[in-house]
Amino acid sequence: MTLLPWDDASVALSPYVAVMDSFGIPAAGNIMDVVVLTSVLSCLNSGLYTASRMIFSLSRRGDAPAALSKIGSSGVPRQAVLVSTVVGFLTVGLNYLYPDTVFLFLVNSSGAIALFVWLAISVSQLRMRRRLEAEGKDLTLKMWLFPYLTWCTIAAIIALCVGMLMLPETRSQMYVSMGLAAVVVGIGIYRQRARGAADAAPETSSETVDVHPR
Repeated sequence: MTLLPWDDASVALSPYVAVMDSFGIPAAGNIMDVVVLTSVLSCLNSGLYTASRMIFSLSRRGDAPAALSKIGSSGVPRQAVLVSTVVGFLTVGLNYLYPDTVFLFLVNSSGAIALFVWLAISVSQLRMRRRLEAEGKDLTLKMWLFPYLTWCTIAAIIALCVGMLMLPETRSQMYVSMGLAAVVVGIGIYRQRARGAADAAPETSSETVDVHPR
């Protein structure tokens, strides 16, 4: 805005290229293409790192195949990185074949997930802090304005979710996100119960031996 007139037509097209053209820099468009490509590759690298480490962490906790927790000689979880890369390429291919379906589904399914995550964090912080304080544990780091700020955050997130349900533009996005969240929570509850039953099995067998001694 300080280098170009506000009514310049080039502002609506590519303001950075227009500024560099006004400076007389040759191949300004190509330079910006390189900058944009570098930024996109940086975002891709960050996403690949996050996805692979998340898969690695899930594998270590038993929520994903154990093979994905293996670490190579360089200290990198190669299997997790490979799986993340393959899924990324599959998504790009599906988006190329169905451009009006795949991207819209990904956006809609992940749109309100961030709100659900922060809601879970707020509720967990509210309950865990009260439990720790009741046990007499000294908290090194305490959130200020507790619990009022936590309750305000919970109320704000719920209000946003209700607003998304009321608006026609975001209603489908909220429905898809709620469905995905329900599936994830259901899988988590099932695995937790299955793990609890597996842990209780040895205790049951030992009790049986004690009841019927030799």
